[in-house]
Amino acid sequence: IAFQSMKAQVSNVDFYAGKWSILLKALPQGDTKLIFILEKKDASLTGVIQDTTGKEVTKIDKVELEGDQISIYFSAQGYDVTLVMNKKDEDHITGTLMQMFEAEGERIKEEKKIR
Repeated sequence: IAFQSMKAQVSNVDFYAGKWSILLKALPQGDTKLIFILEKKDASLTGVIQDTTGKEVTKIDKVELEGDQISIYFSAQGYDVTLVMNKKDEDHITGTLMQMFEAEGERIKEEKKIR
């Protein structure tokens, strides 16, 4: 049974690895869109958060995976915050920021260059 849960963890690492456009709704400064770039490192994830222009906002401190759920820990505007996301379908996730603000995300698919 432990092996199955390890296998599930790995497939979820693969699912979440990549670029995600995350819309954080109704924050004090209004709706905010951020780009989460999650990179696979060993059996876990690491990465950075960028604004929509591609400028790095902050590094991701820690990522925890539990089943289909991911918790992303980072600092924003002097606060330690947590974004919890759940797999909705192959290219979409939903969740909450600090258990207060709704979040929804969409996978950013890299366009294949045609030669």
